[in-house]
Parts: sequence; structure tokens; C-alpha cells
Amino acid sequence: MASLPRARVELVVILGALTAFAPMSIDMYLPALPTLERVFASAPGTGQLTLAAFFLGFAIGQAGFGPLSDRFGRWLPLLVGLALFTLATVGCALAPSVEALMALRFFEALGACAGVVTARAIVRDLFEPIEAARMFSHLILVMGLAPILAPLAGGWILVHVGWAAIFWTLGGFGLVCLAMAWSRLPETRDPRTVRPLAFGRIAIDYARLLVDRAFMGYALTGGLTIAGMFAYIAASPFVFIELHGVAPDEFGWIFGGNAAGFVVVAQINGAIVRRVGPARLVAIAAVAQVVAALVLLAVVITGFGGIVGLIVPIFVQIATLGFLLPNSAALAMAPHGTIAGIASALLGTLQFGIASFTATGVGIVHDGTALPMASLMAACAIAAFIVHMVLVRPRVRG
Repeated sequence: MASLPRARVELVVILGALTAFAPMSIDMYLPALPTLERVFASAPGTGQLTLAAFFLGFAIGQAGFGPLSDRFGRWLPLLVGLALFTLATVGCALAPSVEALMALRFFEALGACAGVVTARAIVRDLFEPIEAARMFSHLILVMGLAPILAPLAGGWILVHVGWAAIFWTLGGFGLVCLAMAWSRLPETRDPRTVRPLAFGRIAIDYARLLVDRAFMGYALTGGLTIAGMFAYIAASPFVFIELHGVAPDEFGWIFGGNAAGFVVVAQINGAIVRRVGPARLVAIAAVAQVVAALVLLAVVITGFGGIVGLIVPIFVQIATLGFLLPNSAALAMAPHGTIAGIASALLGTLQFGIASFTATGVGIVHDGTALPMASLMAACAIAAFIVHMVLVRPRVRG
């Protein structure tokens, strides 16, 4: 990123911070999930439902912010979303019950999703497909610091200050991003592409995307792989902290190591995507995900390798997202510049909608083992591969 012009570096930093709202809001409080269940005297698996509430809000909110950004521009809806995130996060710090925390996490996500919708739409506004894929890879370099540092910071804050301080810290992050967006982020929507807030027109735009084979193929391929990652995110505190006895402040090193693999692979993607091609990289990564997920499932069933046997295939499956996510997003959105906000919104809604089901599923089928996590991760990887073969590969060959 050092070779990029200064203006682009600044844009990457700001957009990367905006896309980090989800991993920051999710990963920083992961070490606190077992603690929250004890503090609120709730049943095992309830903490994972607070994650599901966030995923659901993140999915629903994107569907609304997309049309708003196409009508009012990228800047104003973003500021409203950041303000909502900050207020809801302060509410989370003061939550009197786990039910209140679930509700506030939902509203927190409604605000957080403005960041990622806006960031994707701005990249589509400014860059063509190959450059967009490279730009998304650069964003992952910034955004990827969140899943590396957030669980480490969350574990330290939990041990030394308490769980509520995690949300106060997230609220401060929201205020910093609000200030950066207000003072430094330009308006990038082409005024000639303003879309009216007419329900019929919006419904037609969404319907066009839903029947677009390439868009849905890439969106669902990326969404299902993200769902597998969120099955891991939801279950990993129990698997590592409760099941394998990893300390909360040490859990962040495992989680951060997996996130670092994702970031490194995303930078490799940015370096080779022009030569190899984004479509081919998606296809290769989809196969690698299936192999890693099946190895993980075998390790869980047999117990072979212990905690190391779990970490290695998880690392591979998460790392391959560095190829899958930037390329699938760029290819899905490339033909839809006039409705970039709506395309970005539907992409995110599909991805986090599926993720909310896997996060909920991990909590519902909780059985005191790592099998629910491994089974869902394998199911998502296999489903992504099948979707890619059915919806994307015939088009690529043609």
C-alpha cells in the first residue's frame, strides 16, 4: 500500500475503518461471551444469540441503507448510521439484561452496516472490476487489523476492566469514524445516477439482481463462505476457552492468527489478481475451502491432533477468504454501477442473512462439543462450492 498515491492511501484507511465495524463489534467481545452468560445467569448458548441478533440487524439494515445511499449520496446516510451505532453501543455497555443486550446489538448492527454498504458503493463508484478487486484487498489490510487486534484487546479489557468497558471502547471507535467521515470522506455518487426513493423502483432493482445469475452466483458463493466463518466465530469462544481451557486473554492470539492469515492472503490476491484473474481465484479458493472444512470435520470426529488439529484446518479455511471475498464482491457488483448502493446492500444482506442462521444454529444445536461448529463450517463450504459450480462456472465457460 506504500506505493499508492497519498489520496488513495487516505481513502483506503477511511474505507477500511468503515468496513471494520462488523469485525470490531463481533470480535472484541467474543472473549466475553462465557462471562456474559454467567453475569446475566442465562442458559449456555445464549451469548451466541447476541451474535445472531447482530448478524440479523446487519443483514436487514443493509437493505435499507443501499437505496438511501443511491438517493441521498454516500455521505449523509453514512453519518446517520455511525451516529446510531455509537448510541446503541453505549446502550450495550449499560444493558441490564441479556434480552436488552440482544435488542441493543440489533440496533448497533443497523448503524454499523452503513459503513460497509458505503465502502463497497464508493469502491464501485471509483474503480473498474480489476482495480476494485485490488482495492477490496487493500481494504482488508486495514479492516483485517480488527479481527487480529480486537479479540486481544477484548480479552485484556475483560480481564482487567470488565465486559462493559469493551462496549465503551467500541463507542469511542464509532465517534472516531464519525469524525473521519465528516471531515475527510468525499461524496462519490455520480449525480446523474440519483435513484428516487420509490418503493416500486427499489423493488424492481432488487428483483433484477435476484434473477441475475452472475450476481447471485458470486453473492451466494461469498455469502456461504462468510457464513462458515461466522459459525467459527460464534462457536470458537466455547470450543477454545471452555472446551480446551484457553484463557480469555490468550484466546485472542488464536483468533488473531487466523485473521492474520486472511489478511495476508488478501494482499497476495491484490498482487496476483491482474495476472491470474478474479474468477479463477474464486474457483480455486472454493475448492480449498471444501478440503479444509472436511479435514476439520474429520479431526473433530476422531479427536486426532487435539487443539493443533483444530487450528490448522480452521486457519486454511479462514485464510482462503482472502481470495474469495474481494473477488466475489468485485465480480458481483461490476455490471451494476447505476445501482451500486442497492447492489452493495443486497450483497451484504444475503451474506449476513445466511450468517445469522449459522450463528443461531451453533447456539441451538450446542451439544458441548466442537461438532456443531465443524459441521456447519463444512456444510457452508460444500454449499458454496455447489452454488459456484451451478451458477457461475457455466457462465465463465460460456
